[in-house]
Amino acid sequence: MSGEKLHIRNGRLIDPADGLDRVADLFIADRRIVGVGQAPADFSADRCIDAAGLVVCPGLVDLSARLGGIEPELAAAVAGGVTSLACPPDTKPPLDEPGLVERLVRRSETLALARVFPVGALTQELAGQKLAEMHGLSHAGCIAFSQARRPIVNTMLLLRAMQYAATFGYAVRLRPQDDFLACEGVAHDGEVASRLGLTGIPVCAESVAVATALQLAAQTGVRLHLSRLSSAAGMALVRQARHGGMAVTCDVSAHHLHLSEADIGYFDTNARLDPPLRSASDRQALRAAAREGLAVVCSDHTPIDADGKQLPFAEALPGATALELLLPLTLLWAAQDDLPLTLALARVTCDPAAILGLEAGSLRAGRRADVCLFDPAQTWRVTAASLRSQGKNTPFLGREVKGRVRMTLVDGRVVFAA
Repeated sequence: MSGEKLHIRNGRLIDPADGLDRVADLFIADRRIVGVGQAPADFSADRCIDAAGLVVCPGLVDLSARLGGIEPELAAAVAGGVTSLACPPDTKPPLDEPGLVERLVRRSETLALARVFPVGALTQELAGQKLAEMHGLSHAGCIAFSQARRPIVNTMLLLRAMQYAATFGYAVRLRPQDDFLACEGVAHDGEVASRLGLTGIPVCAESVAVATALQLAAQTGVRLHLSRLSSAAGMALVRQARHGGMAVTCDVSAHHLHLSEADIGYFDTNARLDPPLRSASDRQALRAAAREGLAVVCSDHTPIDADGKQLPFAEALPGATALELLLPLTLLWAAQDDLPLTLALARVTCDPAAILGLEAGSLRAGRRADVCLFDPAQTWRVTAASLRSQGKNTPFLGREVKGRVRMTLVDGRVVFAA
């Protein structure tokens, strides 16, 4: 099917991949962008969309979004302007068999909302004992391999996994945390955890794991991505590796750009995250890394039902819903740090697309027409009723945020309109 010919007019086009930021029209045909600023010859629109007062940018690309119930979470994704997302392997059951991956891909294609790119399990059942069949998982649609939150304690096995992945050009994504140093902690090992009597996770639990991963990656030449760094020390190691010529990439969650250990308050389980919220100085280091392009920003979307959060802090499940908050939290960061929108939006569009190797995150002519239209000035209150995700678990409940998606296009089709 060729799809509608669309003319999006009067919008502020922002394409970070090309440094574009100006009021111009966008033209779409055959599910692709066919003109920026000027229509191709003989173009006749089936539908005109007035985007006056709106920003028109590439659809957001999210490096980490857990789906749970796939239909409501993909509906939440497009409501948040997210058109492509990577799904971690810690589903139930884990994504360690090609059949499971194929079913996930088919289901997402049937729903025809946001595109889903599965990340396969690095080890069978994510148990950290035997390597998963990466070759078969790759053919089934996996774009990378990861342990999600589960550790590989045996560093020889991790070395073998990286060697195998490097041989076939597969990317490995690790959430760096030394399990022994973390020692079942639930909060940052600092003043707040001490005051509340919570078991702390020291920064060295992350930095030791980052150092190990970087050493093994240097040994094997694997494409390494470090997921959801939370500390200044961990980020400094990545910066040092990059300055030394290593092609390692990393991301931070949108929550960690804004929150610190102080936001736990009086045992607020919505602020029970993994990795934990760390110190204010760590938060500033993460912001600096995102600003300079060392790190990209992801939602780390983890929908959890009320029963999983209405528990004592140490027993509550970690994670927060965030697909619908990724854009407003990115805009808030840009406003607070006085950043150009082209820079801030790059961290959630073209930069993560490059890490995943996707044809996404750009409004360039010839690219897939994955487009987000949002009102940068519209404020809205984060409430359970305002979130389409099944998970209402967010530390931003009750807060007002700015930036509301008005329309989302995937492959030139309108999949969300407010």
